[in-house]
This record gives sequence, structure tokens and C-alpha cells, in this order.
Amino acid sequence: MKVKEFTPIMWFYLILTIAGAVVPWFFNLRQALYGTEPFTVTNFLEAGVANDFVSSITFDFFITATAVFAFMIIEARRLKMKGLVWYIIFTFLIAFAFTCPLFLFNRERALQKIKIG
Repeated sequence: MKVKEFTPIMWFYLILTIAGAVVPWFFNLRQALYGTEPFTVTNFLEAGVANDFVSSITFDFFITATAVFAFMIIEARRLKMKGLVWYIIFTFLIAFAFTCPLFLFNRERALQKIKIG
């Protein structure tokens, strides 16, 4: 079955998906072009724990991402969604802010197909 139209929540997730790809990479590119330190994985990870405030955000992200990855795995299996591994890969290549709403968008599509079918 084909999804006939996007629901408002699907549009919401799609807009967040686009923002989740653009906004983090805006800052990544600014750092790469204008930052005083070269991009290395070590520098990137060290910046994530530069002080207690940043460490709070970093660990908040890791804990939340872990819970959402578990949800993604369970939901993808339950709804027979394909391509789960790409969400994990793109999280580290693009951003979690991209893959989380993208997964939710595709989850809504899968749910809509079930309702139509």
C-alpha cells in the first residue's frame, strides 16, 4: 500500500529532519572553516566535555540517544520497517537530530500503511 498523503505530524517530523541535518552541520562547517583547532575525532569528543555545562548536554544526548535507539530497534521490528541500520549510521555521519525525526516520519508512514491496508 502506498501512503496517500502526509499527516500534520509527518510534516512536523519532516521539517525537523531537514533542520536536524542543516543546523548541526552549519556549526560543524563553521568550526571546520573558522575554528582554531583542526577537526579530529579526539578534538570533537574533547569539546563535548570541555566543561560541566557542555558535559551535561553531551551526556544528556548519549542517554537519550540510547533510549531512542532501543525504541527504533523495537519499533522497526514490530512494524517490519527496513533500513534500520541506516538510521544508526547516519546518526554518526549526519546527526541524531536528523535521524530521530526521520525515523519518526517513516514510522508514521508505516503506521499509515497498516491503517490503509
